[in-house]
Amino acid sequence: MDAEGLREIFAPFGAVEIKRLFSGHGIYADGLCFAVELRGDIRIRGDGDCAAAYEAAGGRPWRYERANGRKGSMPYWTLPETALDDDDELVSWCRQALAAARRAAMTKSPKAPRKRSTSKRTTKSPQRP
Repeated sequence: MDAEGLREIFAPFGAVEIKRLFSGHGIYADGLCFAVELRGDIRIRGDGDCAAAYEAAGGRPWRYERANGRKGSMPYWTLPETALDDDDELVSWCRQALAAARRAAMTKSPKAPRKRSTSKRTTKSPQRP
Protein backbone atom coordinates (compact mmCIF):
# COMPACT_ATOMS: atom_id res chain seq x y z
CA MET A 1 0.00 0.00 0.00
CA ASP A 2 1.40 3.41 -0.86
CA ALA A 3 1.06 6.80 0.85
CA GLU A 4 -1.51 8.09 -1.63
CA GLY A 5 -3.71 5.02 -1.13
CA LEU A 6 -3.57 5.54 2.63
CA ARG A 7 -4.55 9.21 2.25
CA GLU A 8 -7.59 8.08 0.24
CA ILE A 9 -8.58 5.52 2.89
CA PHE A 10 -8.34 8.08 5.69
CA ALA A 11 -9.88 10.99 3.71
CA PRO A 12 -13.25 10.72 5.52
CA PHE A 13 -11.39 11.30 8.80
CA GLY A 14 -9.55 14.32 7.45
CA ALA A 15 -6.08 15.26 6.32
CA VAL A 16 -3.40 12.90 7.56
CA GLU A 17 0.36 12.87 7.25
CA ILE A 18 1.98 9.66 6.05
CA LYS A 19 5.56 8.82 7.05
CA ARG A 20 7.70 5.78 6.33
CA LEU A 21 7.81 3.59 9.42
CA PHE A 22 9.48 0.19 9.74
CA SER A 23 8.69 -1.46 6.40
CA GLY A 24 5.32 0.30 6.23
CA HIS A 25 3.81 3.66 7.07
CA GLY A 26 2.82 5.70 10.10
CA ILE A 27 -0.45 7.64 9.81
CA TYR A 28 -0.41 10.92 11.75
CA ALA A 29 -2.98 13.52 12.74
CA ASP A 30 -2.23 16.52 14.94
CA GLY A 31 1.41 15.38 15.02
CA LEU A 32 0.51 12.04 16.65
CA CYS A 33 0.81 8.57 15.15
CA PHE A 34 -2.66 7.08 15.54
CA ALA A 35 -2.40 4.28 12.97
CA VAL A 36 0.18 2.22 11.12
CA GLU A 37 0.16 0.23 7.91
CA LEU A 38 2.42 -2.80 7.76
CA ARG A 39 2.35 -5.45 5.04
CA GLY A 40 -1.09 -4.27 3.90
CA ASP A 41 -2.65 -4.41 7.37
CA ILE A 42 -3.93 -1.21 8.96
CA ARG A 43 -3.68 -1.03 12.74
CA ILE A 44 -5.03 1.71 14.96
CA ARG A 45 -3.70 2.97 18.28
CA GLY A 46 -5.34 1.49 21.35
CA ASP A 47 -5.10 1.43 25.12
CA GLY A 48 -7.09 0.16 28.09
CA ASP A 49 -9.86 2.69 27.45
CA CYS A 50 -10.72 1.35 24.00
CA ALA A 51 -9.38 -2.22 23.97
CA ALA A 52 -12.76 -3.79 24.80
CA ALA A 53 -14.47 -1.93 21.94
CA TYR A 54 -11.73 -2.96 19.49
CA GLU A 55 -11.97 -6.58 20.60
CA ALA A 56 -15.78 -6.59 20.39
CA ALA A 57 -15.51 -5.36 16.79
CA GLY A 58 -13.13 -8.19 15.90
CA GLY A 59 -9.89 -6.24 16.27
CA ARG A 60 -6.76 -8.14 17.22
CA PRO A 61 -3.85 -6.69 19.21
CA TRP A 62 -0.47 -6.41 17.51
CA ARG A 63 1.68 -9.20 18.92
CA TYR A 64 4.94 -10.54 17.58
CA GLU A 65 7.77 -12.89 18.41
CA ARG A 66 11.37 -11.72 18.44
CA ALA A 67 14.28 -13.66 16.98
CA ASN A 68 15.29 -14.76 20.50
CA GLY A 69 11.84 -16.28 21.05
CA ARG A 70 10.57 -13.57 23.40
CA LYS A 71 7.10 -12.28 22.69
CA GLY A 72 6.23 -8.63 22.43
CA SER A 73 3.31 -6.39 21.66
CA MET A 74 2.62 -2.91 20.38
CA PRO A 75 -0.30 -0.66 21.39
CA TYR A 76 -2.08 -1.10 18.05
CA TRP A 77 -5.09 -3.17 16.99
CA THR A 78 -6.26 -4.30 13.58
CA LEU A 79 -8.78 -1.91 12.07
CA PRO A 80 -12.16 -3.67 11.81
CA GLU A 81 -12.68 -4.58 8.14
CA THR A 82 -16.18 -3.08 8.15
CA ALA A 83 -14.61 0.35 8.72
CA LEU A 84 -13.17 0.29 5.21
CA ASP A 85 -16.71 0.12 3.78
CA ASP A 86 -18.36 2.64 6.10
CA ASP A 87 -16.98 6.19 6.32
CA ASP A 88 -18.81 6.98 9.57
CA GLU A 89 -17.44 3.85 11.22
CA LEU A 90 -13.93 4.65 9.99
CA VAL A 91 -14.13 8.17 11.43
CA SER A 92 -15.36 6.79 14.75
CA TRP A 93 -12.46 4.32 15.02
CA CYS A 94 -9.95 6.99 13.99
CA ARG A 95 -11.24 9.36 16.66
CA GLN A 96 -10.83 6.66 19.31
CA ALA A 97 -7.32 5.85 18.05
CA LEU A 98 -6.31 9.53 18.05
CA ALA A 99 -7.68 9.91 21.59
CA ALA A 100 -5.55 6.90 22.66
CA ALA A 101 -2.49 8.49 21.00
CA ARG A 102 -3.18 11.73 22.90
CA ARG A 103 -3.47 9.88 26.22
CA ALA A 104 -0.18 8.09 25.51
CA ALA A 105 1.53 11.38 24.66
CA MET A 106 0.36 12.93 27.94
CA THR A 107 1.90 10.12 29.99
CA LYS A 108 5.33 10.34 28.36
CA SER A 109 8.06 12.08 30.28
CA PRO A 110 9.58 15.08 28.57
CA LYS A 111 12.86 14.30 26.87
CA ALA A 112 15.93 15.29 28.81
CA PRO A 113 18.17 17.78 27.06
CA ARG A 114 21.07 16.22 25.21
CA LYS A 115 24.31 16.28 27.13
CA ARG A 116 27.21 17.92 25.44
CA SER A 117 30.32 15.89 25.12
CA THR A 118 32.90 16.77 27.76
CA SER A 119 35.73 14.84 26.13
CA LYS A 120 38.74 16.89 25.13
CA ARG A 121 40.16 16.88 21.68
CA THR A 122 43.20 14.72 21.18
CA THR A 123 44.69 17.00 18.55
CA LYS A 124 45.29 20.65 18.98
CA SER A 125 43.82 23.01 16.48
CA PRO A 126 45.80 26.04 15.40
CA GLN A 127 45.21 29.11 17.53
CA ARG A 128 43.72 32.09 15.85
CA PRO A 129 45.40 35.48 16.28
